[in-house]
Amino acid sequence: MGKKAFLFPGQGSQYVGMAKDLYENSVEVKEMIKTADDALGVNLSHIMFNGPEDTLRQTEYTQPAIFLHSVVLASIIRRLNIEGAAGHSLGEYSALVSAGAIQFYDAIKLVRFRGMGMQQSGIDNPGTMAAVVGLSPEVLEEVCKEAAASGIVQCANFNSPGQIVISGSVDGVRKGMEIAKSKGAKLVKELVVSGAFHSPLMQSAKDKLKDELDKSNIYNARFPVYANVTAKPVTDKDEIKSLLYRQVTSPVRWEETVVNMINDGFDEFYEVGPGKVLQGLVKRINPNVSINGIDKFEDVERYI
Repeated sequence: MGKKAFLFPGQGSQYVGMAKDLYENSVEVKEMIKTADDALGVNLSHIMFNGPEDTLRQTEYTQPAIFLHSVVLASIIRRLNIEGAAGHSLGEYSALVSAGAIQFYDAIKLVRFRGMGMQQSGIDNPGTMAAVVGLSPEVLEEVCKEAAASGIVQCANFNSPGQIVISGSVDGVRKGMEIAKSKGAKLVKELVVSGAFHSPLMQSAKDKLKDELDKSNIYNARFPVYANVTAKPVTDKDEIKSLLYRQVTSPVRWEETVVNMINDGFDEFYEVGPGKVLQGLVKRINPNVSINGIDKFEDVERYI
């Protein structure tokens, strides 16, 4: 028998009404969501349940909202014997909570702090991101090097075969888009984002996060969490802290992460949290493994 793993989504999977049915159907979830509102001193649940969408889309709310939705789901799923986890960018925090490496109460504050820092970095150092479909990582790395004369640009997310996101200054990314088209990219599309995530333009957010990480209690993980920065499993608390710090300006090696997990014997994946983004990516990375989504209360009922 293969092994089971949780996968946790990142920014972009939020929707108005998220986790509302969980809140209404589970006393445990209700308590956790109230705890989160209290910890943050913000009525986050109101924004999640009722919007408006513009507010929910602000990074400082988006990140804790997706994290909260994911973590309450993971905490009420009892029947799955999970032996590993990974999360896409922000989702790495959800994965670490599921593995017992960070306590929920500390993590929700860390995630909001991270979101606020990233939002502020986006204001102080405006940048953008673009999805590029149909070029290999090697070709796109070269494209970024070539475009760097116009401004900062680097590969930010290696999502699935032929789907990579670049990030950096507006001029750098737009030059990269131009060169990528000339190299035969099938699709090049600028994304609607509030900053150049996973690029050097996030340095100030990274510096701020370091102090918070140093103050936070981080423990050895109960099972391996595959880190975005290395795509490799980690359980050691000091290494976890260092990787969370580096993650802010480093690319998310998602395709490699999933491939490594499959090579390590995982063949049953569960995307835990809002949306279906990771299910789509896993199917493109390897259509032979099992991938299910757990988002709504009716999805959870099978595993309680």
